[in-house]
Amino acid sequence: MNVHIVTIGTELLIGDIINTNAAWLGSKLTEAGFKCDRVLTINDDEAEIRRAIDVGLSEASLTVVTGGLGPTRDDITKKVLYDYFDAIPKLHQQTLDHIKTVLGRRNITVTQSNVDQAYVPDSCEVLFNERGTAPGMWFEKQGRYLAVMPGVPSEMKYLTETEILPRLEKLFPDHHRYYSRYFKLAGIGESTLNDEVLPDMDRFTNGTNLNVASLPGGGGITLRLSVYAGNDQEADEKIEPAAAYIRQKAKDHIFSTSEAGTLAEKVGELLSTGNKKIAVAESCTGGYLSNLITEVPGCSSWYIGGINCYANHLKTEIVGVSEQTLEEFGAVSREVAMELAAGVARKFHADVGVSTTGVAGPSGGTPEKPVGTVWVGYYDSNHHFALKLMLFKDRKVNKQRGAVIALDITRRVLQGISAMPYGLEPETSALSG
Repeated sequence: MNVHIVTIGTELLIGDIINTNAAWLGSKLTEAGFKCDRVLTINDDEAEIRRAIDVGLSEASLTVVTGGLGPTRDDITKKVLYDYFDAIPKLHQQTLDHIKTVLGRRNITVTQSNVDQAYVPDSCEVLFNERGTAPGMWFEKQGRYLAVMPGVPSEMKYLTETEILPRLEKLFPDHHRYYSRYFKLAGIGESTLNDEVLPDMDRFTNGTNLNVASLPGGGGITLRLSVYAGNDQEADEKIEPAAAYIRQKAKDHIFSTSEAGTLAEKVGELLSTGNKKIAVAESCTGGYLSNLITEVPGCSSWYIGGINCYANHLKTEIVGVSEQTLEEFGAVSREVAMELAAGVARKFHADVGVSTTGVAGPSGGTPEKPVGTVWVGYYDSNHHFALKLMLFKDRKVNKQRGAVIALDITRRVLQGISAMPYGLEPETSALSG
């Protein structure tokens, strides 16, 4: 069973509004067992809307359309539907009563445009919209289905969950469902993961309907294993061989098997298990590391706090970095990163101290320390080192990546993993201690 998703609205194409409807519908319908093989965003144009419906009703089991059902001049979707299905307007009294009630609560006069919203093509089934004034519509043509909903996200979601999905369950009771497993990985590049760590993934997908997707992002790489199957056992039989291979080959890089899992959550889990607490000293990341940590509910049980010591005098006066170290090596150095990590742990009475210092850019670099040079320091009672990262020329990316790699370094130490992210080698200093 395949689905086409059509979102209508010139505002979506020119960027006035972000098209969240398509992503949400794709996720929801995939979970329900449908294969979403086309997402189309089009203008409020009669010919384009008609063409999209034509293609959907000839190629897809279900076509879902959102947008263009409002009361304004540019909302022409319903007009196209009247023409397409050679239908006549029919009043839906429940919708009209609902519109009058909704507008009455707000002391708004009901206009002809509002009344017109209660009229629908006589060839459709009405999807009653309790969350808004524009009803949804359901059409059937030669065993293929068309669902049309308002573009307002809250209304679209309501109708999908209360009207569309229940209808699909009745129409296709024996369809295969979508099953997926996720692996979240950090500290490795996508090409290295594909070519060196997991070179034999094709043997699990060739000749099967198992899909393996690699989804890179700012927090690492997500591997998604997905399959359509009749039940849990069948899905496990198809997914588990590939999952076991990933667990075996990429174990040091895996930090979560939850789609929404984060490095900060994993670090918090490890600190809580060891009854430890962490503090951070940030320079180039400007508080981004603390932000990632405090996104985790309950982090107060293992996160003491941090300091954004951007100015050098804060590094010395508050964290305790030696003025001599700063003068001799500079703020962007292994030695300063190490002293920051140890200093913040001691200052805040934490078991673990982590620091960042670098040249975020886009200016300020030198031949010796170009833009993108970042040092991450780590300290606990058994470890004291720093790692040098050579990142990018983009300030925002450097802040984000520096903070994420700092978390991954922390995770690896707490898990007893000696290999550092991206094959980096920890560096110590004669000043450590």
